[in-house]
Amino acid sequence: MATETIIEHIERLVNGMLSEEPEYFMVQVKIKPTNNIKVFIDGDNGITIEKCVRFNRRLYKLIEDLAIFPEGDFSLELSSPGVDEPLKMKRQYAKNIGRFVEVAFNDGGCKEGKLLDIADEDIILEEITGKGKNLVTQQLVIPFNSIKTTTVQIKF
Repeated sequence: MATETIIEHIERLVNGMLSEEPEYFMVQVKIKPTNNIKVFIDGDNGITIEKCVRFNRRLYKLIEDLAIFPEGDFSLELSSPGVDEPLKMKRQYAKNIGRFVEVAFNDGGCKEGKLLDIADEDIILEEITGKGKNLVTQQLVIPFNSIKTTTVQIKF
Protein backbone atom coordinates (compact mmCIF):
# COMPACT_ATOMS: atom_id res chain seq x y z
CA MET A 1 0.00 0.00 0.00
CA ALA A 2 1.37 3.43 -0.94
CA THR A 3 2.07 5.86 1.91
CA GLU A 4 -0.64 8.27 0.75
CA THR A 5 -3.20 5.46 0.69
CA ILE A 6 -2.12 4.36 4.18
CA ILE A 7 -2.51 7.94 5.45
CA GLU A 8 -6.00 8.15 3.94
CA HIS A 9 -6.88 4.77 5.49
CA ILE A 10 -5.65 5.86 8.93
CA GLU A 11 -7.49 9.19 8.58
CA ARG A 12 -10.72 7.26 7.97
CA LEU A 13 -10.05 5.11 11.07
CA VAL A 14 -9.36 8.20 13.19
CA ASN A 15 -12.44 10.06 11.92
CA GLY A 16 -14.59 6.97 12.56
CA MET A 17 -13.23 6.70 16.09
CA LEU A 18 -13.76 10.44 16.73
CA SER A 19 -17.31 10.43 15.32
CA GLU A 20 -18.41 9.01 18.69
CA GLU A 21 -17.01 12.10 20.45
CA PRO A 22 -17.65 15.10 18.15
CA GLU A 23 -15.93 17.61 20.43
CA TYR A 24 -12.61 16.12 19.23
CA PHE A 25 -11.21 16.36 15.72
CA MET A 26 -8.25 15.14 13.70
CA VAL A 27 -5.74 17.79 12.70
CA GLN A 28 -3.18 15.74 10.76
CA VAL A 29 -1.72 12.30 10.14
CA LYS A 30 1.94 11.87 9.14
CA ILE A 31 3.91 8.69 8.45
CA LYS A 32 7.70 8.58 8.49
CA PRO A 33 9.57 6.07 6.28
CA THR A 34 10.19 3.93 9.38
CA ASN A 35 6.40 3.35 9.67
CA ASN A 36 6.23 5.80 12.56
CA ILE A 37 2.66 7.11 12.48
CA LYS A 38 2.03 10.52 14.05
CA VAL A 39 -1.59 11.46 14.63
CA PHE A 40 -2.52 14.93 15.88
CA ILE A 41 -5.93 15.32 17.51
CA ASP A 42 -7.41 18.40 19.14
CA GLY A 43 -10.63 19.31 20.91
CA ASP A 44 -12.87 22.35 20.92
CA ASN A 45 -11.92 22.72 24.60
CA GLY A 46 -8.47 21.11 24.34
CA ILE A 47 -7.64 17.46 24.93
CA THR A 48 -6.26 15.73 28.00
CA ILE A 49 -3.34 13.33 28.11
CA GLU A 50 -5.70 10.63 29.38
CA LYS A 51 -7.94 11.10 26.35
CA CYS A 52 -4.91 10.91 24.01
CA VAL A 53 -3.83 7.65 25.68
CA ARG A 54 -7.32 6.19 25.25
CA PHE A 55 -7.49 7.19 21.57
CA ASN A 56 -3.94 5.89 21.02
CA ARG A 57 -4.79 2.44 22.42
CA ARG A 58 -7.98 2.17 20.34
CA LEU A 59 -6.27 3.30 17.13
CA TYR A 60 -3.25 1.03 17.70
CA LYS A 61 -5.57 -1.97 18.03
CA LEU A 62 -7.51 -0.99 14.88
CA ILE A 63 -4.30 -0.67 12.84
CA GLU A 64 -2.96 -3.93 14.23
CA ASP A 65 -6.22 -5.86 13.65
CA LEU A 66 -6.43 -4.64 10.04
CA ALA A 67 -2.79 -5.67 9.41
CA ILE A 68 -2.04 -2.44 7.56
CA PHE A 69 1.68 -2.98 8.22
CA PRO A 70 3.27 -6.41 7.64
CA GLU A 71 4.16 -8.22 10.84
CA GLY A 72 3.01 -5.27 12.96
CA ASP A 73 6.05 -3.24 11.90
CA PHE A 74 4.85 0.23 12.97
CA SER A 75 4.84 2.65 15.86
CA LEU A 76 2.09 5.10 16.77
CA GLU A 77 2.29 8.50 18.42
CA LEU A 78 -0.99 10.26 19.10
CA SER A 79 -0.99 13.72 20.65
CA SER A 80 -2.41 17.18 20.43
CA PRO A 81 -0.53 19.55 18.13
CA GLY A 82 2.17 21.41 20.02
CA VAL A 83 1.78 25.10 20.76
CA ASP A 84 4.47 25.75 18.15
CA GLU A 85 2.50 23.97 15.41
CA PRO A 86 0.65 26.26 12.98
CA LEU A 87 -3.14 26.24 13.04
CA LYS A 88 -4.47 24.05 10.24
CA MET A 89 -8.26 24.00 10.68
CA LYS A 90 -10.98 26.58 11.31
CA ARG A 91 -11.90 24.74 14.51
CA GLN A 92 -8.40 25.46 15.80
CA TYR A 93 -8.83 29.15 14.97
CA ALA A 94 -12.16 29.19 16.84
CA LYS A 95 -10.66 27.75 20.02
CA ASN A 96 -7.86 30.33 19.92
CA ILE A 97 -10.03 33.45 19.69
CA GLY A 98 -8.67 36.01 22.13
CA ARG A 99 -5.09 34.75 21.90
CA PHE A 100 -2.15 36.45 20.21
CA VAL A 101 -1.15 34.95 16.87
CA GLU A 102 1.39 35.53 14.15
CA VAL A 103 0.01 35.33 10.64
CA ALA A 104 2.46 34.69 7.80
CA PHE A 105 1.11 35.54 4.36
CA ASN A 106 1.60 33.77 1.05
CA ASP A 107 3.38 36.88 -0.27
CA GLY A 108 6.01 36.74 2.51
CA GLY A 109 4.50 39.42 4.75
CA CYS A 110 3.61 38.94 8.39
CA LYS A 111 1.24 40.44 10.99
CA GLU A 112 0.94 39.84 14.71
CA GLY A 113 -2.03 40.59 16.91
CA LYS A 114 -5.00 39.28 18.85
CA LEU A 115 -7.33 36.90 17.03
CA LEU A 116 -10.75 38.50 17.49
CA ASP A 117 -13.03 36.39 15.32
CA ILE A 118 -13.30 33.97 12.41
CA ALA A 119 -15.79 33.75 9.57
CA ASP A 120 -16.27 31.40 6.64
CA GLU A 121 -13.67 33.09 4.46
CA ASP A 122 -11.49 35.17 6.80
CA ILE A 123 -10.24 36.03 10.27
CA ILE A 124 -10.28 39.34 12.14
CA LEU A 125 -7.01 40.32 13.78
CA GLU A 126 -6.50 43.24 16.17
CA GLU A 127 -3.12 44.81 15.49
CA ILE A 128 -1.59 47.36 17.86
CA THR A 129 1.27 49.50 16.56
CA GLY A 130 3.18 52.46 17.96
CA LYS A 131 3.80 53.46 21.57
CA GLY A 132 2.36 55.91 24.09
CA LYS A 133 0.36 58.70 22.44
CA ASN A 134 1.11 57.22 19.00
CA LEU A 135 -0.58 53.91 19.85
CA VAL A 136 -2.80 52.76 16.98
CA THR A 137 -5.24 49.87 17.23
CA GLN A 138 -6.78 48.55 14.05
CA GLN A 139 -8.81 45.54 13.06
CA LEU A 140 -7.60 43.68 10.00
CA VAL A 141 -9.79 41.35 7.96
CA ILE A 142 -7.49 38.64 6.59
CA PRO A 143 -8.82 36.15 4.00
CA PHE A 144 -7.91 32.52 4.70
CA ASN A 145 -6.65 32.15 1.11
CA SER A 146 -3.92 34.75 1.75
CA ILE A 147 -2.64 32.97 4.90
CA LYS A 148 0.40 30.72 4.65
CA THR A 149 0.54 29.88 8.39
CA THR A 150 -0.91 31.10 11.66
CA THR A 151 0.94 30.32 14.89
CA VAL A 152 -0.24 31.05 18.44
CA GLN A 153 2.19 33.34 20.29
CA ILE A 154 2.78 32.83 23.99
CA LYS A 155 2.85 36.19 25.80
CA PHE A 156 4.06 36.60 29.38
